[in-house]
Amino acid sequence: MATDKELSDFLEEVERRAFKQALYAVRKQESALDVVQDAMMKLAASYGDRPPAELPLLFQRILQNTIRDYFRREKVRNVWVSLFSSHSRGDDNSEEFDLLDTYVPEESSGAGSSADKIERAQTLALIEAEVQKLPGRQREAFLMRYWQELDIAETAIAMGCSEGSVKTHCSRATHALAHALKAKGISL
Repeated sequence: MATDKELSDFLEEVERRAFKQALYAVRKQESALDVVQDAMMKLAASYGDRPPAELPLLFQRILQNTIRDYFRREKVRNVWVSLFSSHSRGDDNSEEFDLLDTYVPEESSGAGSSADKIERAQTLALIEAEVQKLPGRQREAFLMRYWQELDIAETAIAMGCSEGSVKTHCSRATHALAHALKAKGISL
């Protein structure tokens, strides 16, 4: 059974990565914050008494379900607004999304010149932009496997699919990313 401190420490540890994951999915900073907050509240309210080892998988599953719920609500909201609004809605994609505004470095080391830091930040921004372009399930599998560092079985449980599907999604995601980044002159 997780203590309040263990639950709090776990949530503090995953909040930044969960925010990025939600931001990739919903593409609105305020909505991503709401999604992460809702997921954290659901975990604490319903599963806070679970052992600490179970929390990462439970949280990933709750986060993915909360993201899906967000899209369901948005779909319903958009239908009602379009039916009953006397104003025409503009193009929802008119908002400019700047990934650099949301980037918070994981660690800031004093080593390296300013030019190196700028180059790393630009490369990271390109990588994040390409990750954001991946189809939803590929992005979900890729982030869980390589960013959250879940193994194949844990990722399959969190995504609600087979281990083979996880491998397929990850393979397709890594090939798509490698191809896109190579086209931009980045070799990893």
